[in-house]
Amino acid sequence: MRPVTEREIRDSFVNCTKGEAKRLAVPKDLDARPWDDLDFLGWRDPGAPDRAYLVMESGDGYVGVALRKAAAPAGQRRRNMCSLCLTTHGGDGVSLMTARKAGRGGAQGNSVGTYICTDLACSLYLRGKKPVGLGGRPPESLTVAEKADRTLANLSGFVRRVVD
Repeated sequence: MRPVTEREIRDSFVNCTKGEAKRLAVPKDLDARPWDDLDFLGWRDPGAPDRAYLVMESGDGYVGVALRKAAAPAGQRRRNMCSLCLTTHGGDGVSLMTARKAGRGGAQGNSVGTYICTDLACSLYLRGKKPVGLGGRPPESLTVAEKADRTLANLSGFVRRVVD
């Protein structure tokens, strides 16, 4: 992924108002991010544990989506798989993330959801740059580039559902 600036991040959001985008918590360490290893930028809001954000490249620009982490059912301790990168995590390593739909659908209260690595570090997991812990990645014969392409295709499908 190309490095992205705070302004580009704030301007990219499709499912929140300009005021909400202006107030959201953008990572302070953008200069230190491993851009060459990222397929998209994802982060959790340190001041609001149920909020998360992701920004992906799209054409000549970026598309950002504001997410909410759904509350997990009490006592659920099984393994779950991220629908973007296909990494399996134990405990709360994968969460149902919901996004308000863009435009009229969002104004009517409609949302879409998918299961995503709770820390949004999909790119690092599929490259083996971050240990998985009580889970893992299924054995595959795909190259890292093919896994990254699949992850981006899965993310693009989710973003399309937010925008449509």
